[in-house]
Amino acid sequence: MVWELLTNPVLVAVAVLLALSALRMNVVFALVVASVVGGLMGAVDGGEAWAMLGHGEFHAFWNCCVGGFSGTMKAFLSNLDNGAVLAINYVMLGTFSIAISRSGVTELIARKLFAWIGTELTARRLLYFKYMLLGILTLISISSQNLIPMHIAFIPVLIPPLLPVFEKLKLDRRAVACVLTFGLITPYMVLPVGFGKIYLNNILLDNITRNGMEVHASQASPAMLIPALGMVAGLLIAVFFSYRRPRIYKAAETEKMVETTEPVEIKPFNVLVGIAAILMALVVQIFLDSLLVGALLAVMVFVIAGVIRLRDTQDVFVQGVHLMGGIGIVMIAAAGFANVMKETGGVSELVSLVQGAALDYKGVTVFAMLLIGLIITMGIGSSFSTVPLIAAIYVPLCAAMGLSPLATIAIVGSAGALGDAGSPVSESVLGPTAGLNADGQHDHIYDSTIPTFLHYNLPLLVAGWIAGMVL
Repeated sequence: MVWELLTNPVLVAVAVLLALSALRMNVVFALVVASVVGGLMGAVDGGEAWAMLGHGEFHAFWNCCVGGFSGTMKAFLSNLDNGAVLAINYVMLGTFSIAISRSGVTELIARKLFAWIGTELTARRLLYFKYMLLGILTLISISSQNLIPMHIAFIPVLIPPLLPVFEKLKLDRRAVACVLTFGLITPYMVLPVGFGKIYLNNILLDNITRNGMEVHASQASPAMLIPALGMVAGLLIAVFFSYRRPRIYKAAETEKMVETTEPVEIKPFNVLVGIAAILMALVVQIFLDSLLVGALLAVMVFVIAGVIRLRDTQDVFVQGVHLMGGIGIVMIAAAGFANVMKETGGVSELVSLVQGAALDYKGVTVFAMLLIGLIITMGIGSSFSTVPLIAAIYVPLCAAMGLSPLATIAIVGSAGALGDAGSPVSESVLGPTAGLNADGQHDHIYDSTIPTFLHYNLPLLVAGWIAGMVL
């Protein structure tokens, strides 16, 4: 089992992706290289190349590698259209964010915060204000998943104008990244509203029921409470221990970001138009389920009101591409990578490996299920896509081990959520980076990916295992 795990194409590809990202290779380049490695190992349209090499058939090995490379690229490119949908949404979101900033809404928020802080900060007042600000950001992030289901849309609107405030507070942005990621993930794990309703009811419970175990909607939140407490523990450790110390950033870079932005004159009318545009985007997204249309109509509100001239929309769009285009390109490449991983058959192999674990060792088996869920989600980048892949094996296995429906919900739900934090291609990590790196001082891998991986996946592994054993 250990050898099969170590030679699994998905595991190897994810390891390559993480290693190259840690070496500061561009994430898109890393995704392409990892896709090729995984595709060749999984023999996508290439046959058993490695077996031929073992028998000394070098010519056949070369032909299989060529076929495997061709098949891998075909699988990679064939799924890019799925990522392109996300990319255009993000570009329009960036355009909307630039339009909001020109209305003066975010500038007004930043100025009010500066006035509130004051010119002289005692150590006690600084501490109080820092944790109050982190608390507010946590609540806003949580609300983006249920109360106002806008996901990461608020980050590029709200965070860049606050960077000078963070700099004055000497606030470690890694703590902010952990706060934002916590709010993007934990609510859908435990609260059955907004995105949580989709994850818990439409995906988690539905797949468990389809695979032969009777569960009820009322069981989802109680079952996922212990795993959610693991996320809470990670948040508290990040905010009050790991990143509590002051961190000094280059004020010149933050000032340069402010200087290169067109000066905004705060006018009451423009602010009201900005608020109306935000409401327009929210209403359209909630009722039409379209971020693209919502952002477009919101920008048109600015144009119709005269806050932005029609001829200036080109400049606004270009700045929007600069702000959010990078995240869109990553999501396009991530869609291709996910498709290659599925084509290798490595995902189903990983899930099937759990069946080979001895049922007598319940604790080991539960941990293995969670760990494999982490690997799959790290590669695919979506917890919502992981649950259907693992439920077919996990649910019958849980039943065979005599685990209760509550324990099964906790195991499958935690296995799906594991890896959403800490994956370099996850929206829950890319979103915070897009806002915090507006002045180029927040590294995606070392300031977002690694901190969120350590503070959320490790506690969630422990909490998910405890829930699976005690419920």
